[in-house]
Amino acid sequence: MGLMPTSRYQKGGGGVSTRWVSLLCISSFCLGVLVVDRLWGTPDTVKPDKEGSSVEKRQEQDPELVVNCEKKESSLHVGDILAQVSRTHDVIMNLDKTISSLEMQLAAARAAKTGNEERSPVVTRPIVEQLEHQKVFYVMGIITAFSSRKRRDSIRETWMPQGDELRRLEKEKGLVIRFVIGHSATPGGVLDRAIDAEDEQHQDFLRLNHVEGYHELSSKTQIYFSTAVAKWDADFYIKVDDDVHVNPGIIGSTLAHHRSKPRVYIGCMKSGPVLSQKGIKYHEPEYWKFGEDGNKYFRHATGQLYAISKDLATYISVNRHLLHKYANEDVSLGSWFIGLDVEHIDDRTLCCGTPPDCEWKVQAGNPCAASFDWSCSGICKSVERMEEVHQRCGEGHGAVWHANF
Repeated sequence: MGLMPTSRYQKGGGGVSTRWVSLLCISSFCLGVLVVDRLWGTPDTVKPDKEGSSVEKRQEQDPELVVNCEKKESSLHVGDILAQVSRTHDVIMNLDKTISSLEMQLAAARAAKTGNEERSPVVTRPIVEQLEHQKVFYVMGIITAFSSRKRRDSIRETWMPQGDELRRLEKEKGLVIRFVIGHSATPGGVLDRAIDAEDEQHQDFLRLNHVEGYHELSSKTQIYFSTAVAKWDADFYIKVDDDVHVNPGIIGSTLAHHRSKPRVYIGCMKSGPVLSQKGIKYHEPEYWKFGEDGNKYFRHATGQLYAISKDLATYISVNRHLLHKYANEDVSLGSWFIGLDVEHIDDRTLCCGTPPDCEWKVQAGNPCAASFDWSCSGICKSVERMEEVHQRCGEGHGAVWHANF
């Protein structure tokens, strides 16, 4: 059945049980008519000849031949019925897939409409922009905060195109790159006005209907994917932190290998310990859900950078009000895919170290898609070091324009 939007199980939403009952009733009726017509219908009239009926004549000539012919004719009837049943089943399955696809699209559209209606006046965009649903290859959202202006500038000065080049990248290559941020607890305050001014200058933000806060990263990630799906029709949606070095062209080439797969979750997979002790970084208040003390999380992509396909981003958008959020954002995302038919892809080129690690790989002809320091969960002192990492591990200014997606 694939990924089922929640709306299919709600009253009045065209639920699965109601739809299947209807389909089975239709198919049962058709099959019943077919069987009755084949087995109990009025036989064709056989015109008798002068010497008696054709059946009586054949019985007199060769009784065994008549029995064999009747068996063969009965077998043909049964074969026809089974073929009809098989074709009916195929039609039902194709119809169900079509309905599932339409329901997913409808639910996503409704979620997008609700999201737009709920937007804060501070972050509301013009109607024309809200209706835009451009087809692109990937959307890369760089998660950032009010206090991270210097980090954003270090990215703008290195691996993220600016101005006309950024818009050309979207138009010609289908690559969308945006800084992602919500609003403050006091909408319209000094923090929001500062972001408004920065956005007017660079035009490289995606604003969310979300109150910023460190302990709200899971919610912010969820709203980011929902907002991005509503705005762009992309093959992939990427989340990256603002202290990570990225090679956009190599990211595109990496994702292109998985373009034909419907539900993929790509990143550097890990399974860290569940931390139950209060007051420490990455403490998990709901540690008891993961079993005994000392247990590890399920496999999930590390939060510095990961990508998901369109179906998964749509799934998050449709079911966002039901998806549970744990303390750690990367754990939350991984939990949303547990139990779904999702392919987890562990790609270590998305988590190379900073020089000399990524530099050696460039010299070997295998440049990395992303680089950061595990010890800092990002590039240590990224504002000061981003330029160095870019010079030694970057893909080159023109590489993204020559990459094939």
